[in-house]
Amino acid sequence: MSRIKIQKAGLCTTIQDIGRIGYQQFGIPVSGVMDEFAFLVGNFLVESPKNNAVLEMQFMGSTIEFYVDMSIAITGADNSPKINNKEIKMWESINVKKGDILSFGNLKNALRTYVAFAGELDVPIINGSKSTLMKAKMGGLNGRKLNIGDEIKIINPRLTSKKNTFPQNLIPNYSHSNEIRVVLGPQDDYFKEEGISKFFESEYQITKDCDRMGMRLLGETIEHKEKADIISDAAVFGSIQVPGNGQPIILLADRQTTGGYTKIATVIKADLYKLGQMLPGDKIKFKKLSIEEAQEEYIKFYEKLNKIKELISESNILKLSEKQKNTYRKLFGKRRKNLI
Repeated sequence: MSRIKIQKAGLCTTIQDIGRIGYQQFGIPVSGVMDEFAFLVGNFLVESPKNNAVLEMQFMGSTIEFYVDMSIAITGADNSPKINNKEIKMWESINVKKGDILSFGNLKNALRTYVAFAGELDVPIINGSKSTLMKAKMGGLNGRKLNIGDEIKIINPRLTSKKNTFPQNLIPNYSHSNEIRVVLGPQDDYFKEEGISKFFESEYQITKDCDRMGMRLLGETIEHKEKADIISDAAVFGSIQVPGNGQPIILLADRQTTGGYTKIATVIKADLYKLGQMLPGDKIKFKKLSIEEAQEEYIKFYEKLNKIKELISESNILKLSEKQKNTYRKLFGKRRKNLI
């Protein structure tokens, strides 16, 4: 049987895809990958559908034995990957053989590493997703992180049509200090003007209280006009709650569907992947955008990913038309030097 087997579990490895879209009204969290950029590029590299489920590894990676020949790609945080104790490159397709062992060493940067497969992880689809939501024991492999001895069947394993690589100059720079762009609201009118000023002028540090559900920040206290509580309303990936103590909480992939704390701002889509790779002790500075600016960044984010998919699928970048080259120049700016 075509399968993989977990020899060492790592700290927290789960099966994730883009998440459960359209079920929050029933109280079911979206869940899904924390770094959508790394997730999508990984699937592009192995020529899989963009929502093909992957393994998301936090801090310490798992050790995996392959019982089938297939292609994989490793993206996200650099966790020193090796095949049969030999170092391998990230952000490119890699052919593994039956009997090969994938392992990971020291974490060099960021937090979460992704393993994408040229094949499908055979786990149940629940509410349209294979994503693991551990708090609800839903999805993935029995609703939990992977353990030693777990085996996962691979459906339709294959090798990629060619060696696929991702330009080094386009790999995200996972920083320990990030500017995170936000749109004010929806309850910014619950805060004093000086409180909102502090929110944008101050630097906040991620505390040890952070997981896939959310991250607590520490910094200048944000003052409310009166109270911090509201009638519970919808919460999204990137909602920034401010409870009574005035310290922000950013809600993440496994967040609850509603929340009863005032939300001062919402992180824009294009910056969510940065949050998914930040560690306790890392620092955040918030920058205000208008709704229109956030919408423009949303469009640019997915335009860039679509062009990256085209770029990876091109067997020879020099064959691009002048029109395509001009598009890449607009998207990637000065970083195009090693691209075209």
